Amino acid sequence: MEDRSRHMRLREWLIVQIDSGKYTGLSWENEEKTMFRIPWKHAAKQDYKQNQDAALFKAWAMYKGKFQEGRDKADPSMWKTRLRCALNKSTDFQEVAERSQLDISEPYKVYRILDDTGRVAEPAGNPLISLDSDCSKALRETLLPMQQGSSLDDSNKSAGWSVNGRENSIPLYPSQVPITDCRLEVRLFYHGNLVQNLVTTSPDGCFILQGCAPVGNERIYGPCEAKKVFFPRPDIVQLPPGISEAMTRLLPHLEKGVLVWVAPDGVFIKRFCQGRVYWDGPLAEHRQKPNKLERERTCKLLDMTIFIQELQNHRQGSGLEPQYTVDLCFGEEFPDPSQPKTKKLITAQVIPLFAVECLRRHNAPNNVEMKQSPPHRRTNE
Repeated sequence: MEDRSRHMRLREWLIVQIDSGKYTGLSWENEEKTMFRIPWKHAAKQDYKQNQDAALFKAWAMYKGKFQEGRDKADPSMWKTRLRCALNKSTDFQEVAERSQLDISEPYKVYRILDDTGRVAEPAGNPLISLDSDCSKALRETLLPMQQGSSLDDSNKSAGWSVNGRENSIPLYPSQVPITDCRLEVRLFYHGNLVQNLVTTSPDGCFILQGCAPVGNERIYGPCEAKKVFFPRPDIVQLPPGISEAMTRLLPHLEKGVLVWVAPDGVFIKRFCQGRVYWDGPLAEHRQKPNKLERERTCKLLDMTIFIQELQNHRQGSGLEPQYTVDLCFGEEFPDPSQPKTKKLITAQVIPLFAVECLRRHNAPNNVEMKQSPPHRRTNE
């Protein structure tokens, strides 16, 4: 079953597994197939059977290449946590706590399937990704001219999408920037002063947070290998009177922070901290008033299809360069026409480097200066 497509997202993969009927306890919760049950028995239970109760989690680990029979040591707890992390990070699911049953002999959780707008999805149908002809044509016209004369190695060839169950030869973006490019440049600012600048490389993304990750809080952190980017002490820079004190009061509310990551279909964020977080970026609803991140709700910051389409339009001279930089503001409303970003207490800038590289390669043949100048000059600091 897993071999039907090596490019299925978790949503499509899970639908295939539910419909297969091969996993005990994994089933549709309603006739519309917009909710499903997933078995959730703890390994400490006396009647726990690894071959049965960990089968689905093991299958996901094998599908993602995290476990190979005969090579790796079996770790049911790790398998389960990996799937839990994937469910929590995904924009496609929402746990329905009132339907979940965790204190019975055969415990299970219930999840609702959401569509791309965050609403309840239509009844489940073809689990494989489908692109309409116009979208597929746009990707081809944008990307293939950029790849002429370049050689594709095996890893780059595997970076395509699956279209209607067939392997698509069109990579998501140029072959030189494979889909595994999950790097993020993170810049932290205190009252407009740059206090930290680093590049993260983990496929799990990065946390921007205050304090240490709470021990044992597996539902949020688990063994996920996301890079942790900590806020520095306020006294790292000289600040105006009163600003340092206000920052010191704000930082404790940013414990657990936000998680940002790159996925095949875009860039996402999830807020875990008590303190409010606001943002601006390519998909922001408002430009002249605040965009708030809801707590523990995944938000898409950049859409890959839109980015590629805008790149194509720019290449044809019918549009501006696609935007890709995301600004975050912690504890204060943003965007805020009454106050510039440089006056905000704590802000962050997140730059997906696949986008930087796409634009660099896109512009290089037509702009010699692009090769000599820093790649992040469009960040509007």
